[in-house]
Amino acid sequence: HGELVESGGGSVETGGSLRLSCAASTYTHYYSSCITWFRQAPGEEREGVAAFDTFTVQTYYADSVKGRLTLSQDAMKKTVYLQMNNLKAEDSAMYYCAARNSRCSSGSWSRQAGFDYWGQGTQVAVSS
Repeated sequence: HGELVESGGGSVETGGSLRLSCAASTYTHYYSSCITWFRQAPGEEREGVAAFDTFTVQTYYADSVKGRLTLSQDAMKKTVYLQMNNLKAEDSAMYYCAARNSRCSSGSWSRQAGFDYWGQGTQVAVSS
C-alpha cells in the first residue's frame, strides 16, 4: 500500500520556523485518507498535532498549536506539509506522519488507533 517519508526537521531557536513534509507518493489510498502528524518527546506520550483530510481538504489542529502550525498539500506530489511558525521549546519532539484509509473526524484524528501507515519520523529541536 506504500510508505510515508517525513523530512524537514532540524534545530531552530525559539520563534523560528520549519516546514515538515510527509511524502506519500506510493500510498495507494492517498486521495481518500486522513493524514495526521503526531509528535513524541522523550518520556512523553505520543500526541496528535494536526490532521489533513486529503478528500475534503479539511484540517484539524491540537489547541496547543493552533495559530502557529498550518497544514497544506501538494496533491500531485501526494505530499502533506506542516508549516511550523513561532516555535517553542515545548514543540521539540520526534514528528511522525501517519495515514489511514478513511476520512478524518473531529473525534478520531488524533488517536493513534486505526492509522496503518507510519513514517520513520523527523526530529525537531527548539532551543531558547
